[in-house]
Amino acid sequence: MATQSDGTPVLDLITSMNLSSLEAADLDPQALMLVRIAALVAVDAPPASYLINLGAAAETGVEVEQVQAVLAAVAPIVGTPRVVSATGKIATALGLALEALDPVE
Repeated sequence: MATQSDGTPVLDLITSMNLSSLEAADLDPQALMLVRIAALVAVDAPPASYLINLGAAAETGVEVEQVQAVLAAVAPIVGTPRVVSATGKIATALGLALEALDPVE
């Protein structure tokens, strides 16, 4: 098995998987990010995953109303508990983002 010389094998793998996914998906950037957010809800992802993906989604122009529409669209499939969990984790992720922006006094 090949070894990574830069000491970040997990980050390298995640980056490689994401690049492969972007190349394989024939979706515009906004649609791709909305699909990813739906997948995060489905797998009950942690706040850090929402933080990363919501940031990327915002960079593509995805708006809050679109994320809300995704939550409403997947609710009948994944169930209310997953959507409620996702909403709480999104709020936590946004709180983490705000904390990162706020200088320590």
